[in-house]
Amino acid sequence: MQHLDHDRLVFLALGESEADNGESTHLDTCAHCRAEMETLQQVAGLGAETQGLADLPDPPEHIWQGITAEIRAAEALPSLADSRRHQVPEQANSTTTEPTTGTAATRLKPAGRSRRGRGWSRWASVAVTAAATAAVGVVGTASVLRSDDPAPAPPQAVVARAPLAAYGSTPPAATGDARVLQDGQLHLHVANLPSVPGYYEVWLINPTTMEMFSVGTLGGGSDALLPLPPNVDLKTYSVVDVSAEQFDNNTRHSGDSLLRGTLTG
Repeated sequence: MQHLDHDRLVFLALGESEADNGESTHLDTCAHCRAEMETLQQVAGLGAETQGLADLPDPPEHIWQGITAEIRAAEALPSLADSRRHQVPEQANSTTTEPTTGTAATRLKPAGRSRRGRGWSRWASVAVTAAATAAVGVVGTASVLRSDDPAPAPPQAVVARAPLAAYGSTPPAATGDARVLQDGQLHLHVANLPSVPGYYEVWLINPTTMEMFSVGTLGGGSDALLPLPPNVDLKTYSVVDVSAEQFDNNTRHSGDSLLRGTLTG
């Protein structure tokens, strides 16, 4: 059975044209083309739903703090070019690897079977090809930039440190470590934090007056690098607190502390 051309199905799904009698009859009898048509219509519907969206309200300040913290943490990670690259074993009659002047590139050979025989739609093939191309481009760019990178910066000296322990009803397995670096940033490492419906926020607390201020938020990982305010008095605000917060646009401490520790240095 000759299936309908994929490009024609896209036009029909978008409503750019009407199906003629022959195409309508084929869609009624061909489960393959009908399923592909329904999938394309779902994608088109999702795109149409977003066209009427108005301007969204500004996100809370802690969201921007979290974004800044994630960017700084990413900058401290090793370069992509430093990671070891894994080579894909060559498979007979399927791939050949050709030497290039930059990154290694793998060329797929036709396997002698039709695209539809493998169950791959054309748009899925294009998506996979685009993703693979983007990945090669990222690795290649990283390799070029790496050649001009300056020497890695020496490790930062730690000027104060606080082991973090479970606080209140937090499970005892939850632990952490806070280190104030010489450049004025707070490096935080946590482990086994209980799941919360909101997010985790980091505070500095004055244990005498219980005054506190937010340093930033934790992302999805176990490590975060948060900038401290200039000239902060760590002898006064000496307690590091990790709390569970709700997405309620309330900038005050929730009262639900998970970890706490006192800085010494």
